[in-house]
Amino acid sequence: MRVLVTIASDGTNDAIGARIGSVLGARGHQVDVRTPSEVITVDSYDIVVLGSALDEGHWRDDATRLVVREVDDLSARPVWLFSEAAGGPAGSDDTIVDVSDVMRATHAYEHRVFVASHGSASDGGTMTAVLAPEDEDPLDEVDRWAISIADSISSG
Repeated sequence: MRVLVTIASDGTNDAIGARIGSVLGARGHQVDVRTPSEVITVDSYDIVVLGSALDEGHWRDDATRLVVREVDDLSARPVWLFSEAAGGPAGSDDTIVDVSDVMRATHAYEHRVFVASHGSASDGGTMTAVLAPEDEDPLDEVDRWAISIADSISSG
């Protein structure tokens, strides 16, 4: 399957997008990793994994512009969403993200939040915060999530 992984980044979540792309590619999928401004259209992709760094708890404008521009094509294919919250304790303003409108518009299967800090996190129904144990590489959790996407694609 052709998979687009697109990341609206401030530089901190480039590794997350690259890791997702690498895992999906290793599972036999043809993967392109792009920034939202590099995406002309999503119509040639079977699957889209769309992510953004957070600016004060909100997705970056380039990610939301891509969703608005490509909403019809995004809603016609499987979509997974992720956010990357850098720093700050879990539950602080910089880890709060509401992508319920994006989830509704794209019919996304899931939204995952990867938090760089350690602590407790709440599940707001449309959000799952992932905190890596202190002795684990935070990208290991990204790998597990990407594997779950690859398994979903393969089985469905």
